[in-house]
Amino acid sequence: MDIDIKHCNNIDSAKISIYEGKLNIKFGPNGTGKSTIANAIKYSSVGDNKLLAELIPFKYREENPDSKNPEIIGAEHVTNVMCFNEDYVNQFIFKPDELVSNSFDIFIRTDAYKATEQEIANIIITIKQLFTSNPDLETLVSNLKELGSAFKLTNTGLSKSTVGMKGLSVGNKIEHIPLGLELFQPFIQSQNTVSWIDWQTKGCKEFSELSDNCPFCSSDSTDKKEQIKKVGQEYDKNLIKNLMGIIHVIGKLGLYFSEEARVKLTEITSLKNGLEKEHEAFIVTVKTQIDNLVEKIEKLRHLSEFNFKDGEKVSEQLSSYKLNLQFFSELNSDQTQKEIDSINTSIDDVVKKAGQLQGQINIQRKEMQKLIEKHQTDINGFLKYAGYRYKVQITGEDGQSQLKLLHVDHNQHLSGGNQHLSFGERNAFAIVLFMYECLAKNMDLIILDDPISSFDKNKKYAILQMLFRRDASSCFKGKTVLMLTHDVEPIIDTIKSVSAQFNNQVSASFLKFSSGNITEQIIIKDDIKTFPQICQSIFASEKDEIIKLIYLRRYDEIIDDKSDAYQVLSNLFHKREIGQAIDTREPQGENGEHPKMDNDKLSAGCDEIKAKVTAFDYQNTINKISDHSKLKELYEVCQNGYEKLQVFRLFDAKVENSVIQKFINETYHIENEFISQLNPTKFDIIPEYVIAECNKCFADVTV
Repeated sequence: MDIDIKHCNNIDSAKISIYEGKLNIKFGPNGTGKSTIANAIKYSSVGDNKLLAELIPFKYREENPDSKNPEIIGAEHVTNVMCFNEDYVNQFIFKPDELVSNSFDIFIRTDAYKATEQEIANIIITIKQLFTSNPDLETLVSNLKELGSAFKLTNTGLSKSTVGMKGLSVGNKIEHIPLGLELFQPFIQSQNTVSWIDWQTKGCKEFSELSDNCPFCSSDSTDKKEQIKKVGQEYDKNLIKNLMGIIHVIGKLGLYFSEEARVKLTEITSLKNGLEKEHEAFIVTVKTQIDNLVEKIEKLRHLSEFNFKDGEKVSEQLSSYKLNLQFFSELNSDQTQKEIDSINTSIDDVVKKAGQLQGQINIQRKEMQKLIEKHQTDINGFLKYAGYRYKVQITGEDGQSQLKLLHVDHNQHLSGGNQHLSFGERNAFAIVLFMYECLAKNMDLIILDDPISSFDKNKKYAILQMLFRRDASSCFKGKTVLMLTHDVEPIIDTIKSVSAQFNNQVSASFLKFSSGNITEQIIIKDDIKTFPQICQSIFASEKDEIIKLIYLRRYDEIIDDKSDAYQVLSNLFHKREIGQAIDTREPQGENGEHPKMDNDKLSAGCDEIKAKVTAFDYQNTINKISDHSKLKELYEVCQNGYEKLQVFRLFDAKVENSVIQKFINETYHIENEFISQLNPTKFDIIPEYVIAECNKCFADVTV
């Protein structure tokens, strides 16, 4: 797929290609806009226009006459994207009780597991349908839960703080109106009792002291003030509301209670002076039976393979789910029996398929155990060979399985990981766990935003091995992956060093950033060369003699060859006349300086150089590099940043910024730990801002 990203942060335009089913490595220096590319694609995939809008370049935030906004073209069909970055590490892993959230869904609930799960669901569908096709049963369960939750059992009986006890504690003052308040009977026993009490008590409390007149009708109420106040003293709207709620739900349950239970409950809700001990004891019995019945019914509602323990016979376990109203005396009625019969009939239907169900459950358990052992082995193997002294264990029963962390020197599970793991260890765990989460969620596109740059060489390869070189069902092999990195090593490994092991599953490119625009250069195996190979191609080219000498000197530095040729080149680039050349291999004299280079060695060094750069002449070369105008001309015709920097160093220009100066002097002068590298004549990997500083220095110099 070809994706065009426009007007996002520092990017005016970026055109990148992503090959489906491959690892797409995009290499670019820091500051290129790799994270912006990752975020732009991610926000676009989820249709998050608000976050996408936040990527608008700063230059358009105050004045934007052309109404330019972030835009992503070509990724419309990519809807499921996960991105590994610092946010993922910080927000989604290393929970207190498990390394990654939803361990079971990530590690166990594979497509094969889901298929068997569906087979089991199809067998027990008769029971499940009870709760989707029988509204009476649903209503019964809902009402039982409401009444049961109105009371709470304690060691000594009923908690006094529950809704039910508060409603019944002072008796039924709706039926038994206190003496002197009979006048208010029509209001107290109306459909809006609670609202009336609230209205009456608020008005009396806030306004009755302002005048002798009634705050509601303005007539004289001097002789009725005490009576009016008494309503607020006798009635609390919350207690009345609780009472009416209890009466209402008992009324809805009605025929589901036994005749005797209905009589007792009616009496309890009609008491004048509140509950006695015998009333509370009966409520305890009713609540206990309700809770037990609801628990059994809910267990059936959520029936799954996890309800059957290893070694249990399914037929026997299913039969134990059948309900017997003999043990629910207060709910033993014809109406309840009708619902119970439908439940028991559905259980009998499933019992007939017990053998089939037993077989599917056994398959499921074997699959679970196989997956647990495989994932533990894979992750622990990675940790061991990457040099980490940790291991993992998937523990817990069935759907409660969790990925736990252990140290190799300790047998107990560690709580989370943040307090034990170093930054590098957290990242290593994070990227492996990220892989499993992506596999579980079946992502369209997986983005790795600079995932392994901070690791040493062995750990980098161990991670690549874990992510891309195992069975396709257990890693990213064959998945569409976009890796954005400023580290060239993954490209060297996958495209050249061990390319056969990656089975042509990698596409690599260099992201060239110039004036806000990003273009891609495809990287193939022949683009990755040893430095001697690069030097040979330079010596055979038509490049300027000075450029060839620069490459030759760097080659000698890398192989630590302080031969006669190196001594000549060192003197040359320090602009010493031939008669002033020194030999740094010889010890310094009393004056702190190295002695002059022996003429024979000087001549031998020049001959070594001529063998590679045939037109070399010491005096002619020193004349060129001492001539600012010729150096400037050479700088301007250089076609890549690396060569520009080396010519710039010869110019001896002073760069005010010490960071840029260090970059020029060291980063691309002698540093190169790789056996292989991208050919610098083809891939311009020097950041644009560094060349801009060099250009600025040249512009200020008079030649």
